[in-house]
Amino acid sequence: MSPDNEFDDTSQPSPWRPDRPYADLPPLPPAVELETKAVLKQCVSARAALAELKQAVELIPNPSMLINTLPLLEAQASSEIEQIVTTADRLFRHLSAERAADPPTKEALRYRHALLDGFDSLRDRPLTTRTAELVCTRITGVQMAIRRVPGTKLANPATGEVIYTPPDRETRLRELLANWEVFLHEAVELDPLVRMAAAHYQFEAIHPFTDGNGRTGRVLNSLFIVEQGLLSLPVLYLSRYIIANRQQYYRLLLAVTSDGAWEPWLLYLLRGVAETAAWTTAKIAAIRRLAAETTDFVRRRLPAIYSRELVDLLFEQPYCRIANLVEASIVGRQAASRYLKALAAVGVLEERAVGREKLFLHPKLLKLLTQDTNEISPYG
Repeated sequence: MSPDNEFDDTSQPSPWRPDRPYADLPPLPPAVELETKAVLKQCVSARAALAELKQAVELIPNPSMLINTLPLLEAQASSEIEQIVTTADRLFRHLSAERAADPPTKEALRYRHALLDGFDSLRDRPLTTRTAELVCTRITGVQMAIRRVPGTKLANPATGEVIYTPPDRETRLRELLANWEVFLHEAVELDPLVRMAAAHYQFEAIHPFTDGNGRTGRVLNSLFIVEQGLLSLPVLYLSRYIIANRQQYYRLLLAVTSDGAWEPWLLYLLRGVAETAAWTTAKIAAIRRLAAETTDFVRRRLPAIYSRELVDLLFEQPYCRIANLVEASIVGRQAASRYLKALAAVGVLEERAVGREKLFLHPKLLKLLTQDTNEISPYG
């Protein structure tokens, strides 16, 4: 049974036109069957893949290994979708030194902060319009609220042709967002992943902010999956799938608007969840293997400096600084320099000078995080 909403209207809606504000954007749920046989079948695969990923996450002894790294990959990919291009290497290098980063890298790092701030906010309240405002503000670096000024249009970057004009007027946008909230949390007869996919389309169609809508919508996907208990940490690297299938992503979003083509859109995003969850599970298994091998190697080769806290830090900070060891209360500054140089001498780390600063990167971990391969070459 569909949740009640205030949008029931017997009047005939105006036909959609790309160059006019879509004031008659239909509320959720749409007047079609969302959970078709094909959608439900794909849901089973996606839920099974997420269950394996959730188990893999919970087997990691130190969750900071994942929360410090995998959201950075999502940040880099989600930013690239919006033509904000940086590299995973730059992101890791500036993870604890953001002021020295170039503007695109700073912007991608803000995405990671937005994801983690949104994750923290779930402890106090469910996903709401307020969460979206918090996330968008963090992403853009300026205070963001629901659009009040008309004139927002989405155009083809190559031709300038207007493809879609979202609804305008703040009151209308807030009405649609209120319905979006109700659908997310009260349409419990629908699988949570179906609700996530439908709500993602709706959020992008509402386009509530003057900037940052795409990245905000992708953060909200991760947060909703966590809120629904399908994952314990926001580590689903879904933007990787969207980048690999970017044209299809935009084409299917538009097809929902123009033709009511819900099933192809839902199948697309559900396949993305299944593929991404499987990829991330394999990546986490490889990180665990590397952590075990690194622990064993450092314990044997450098027993005088070995500690579990030291090895954990090498996986939390793929680019490690002397200050990282000091701030983690592992050792003082002089000893920290000696520890990192010793790790570089046996091949665990690689010392690199960046300006006046010495960085110690973890090549094997960086290879795992930035390449599709999960192969690990032995130390020594």
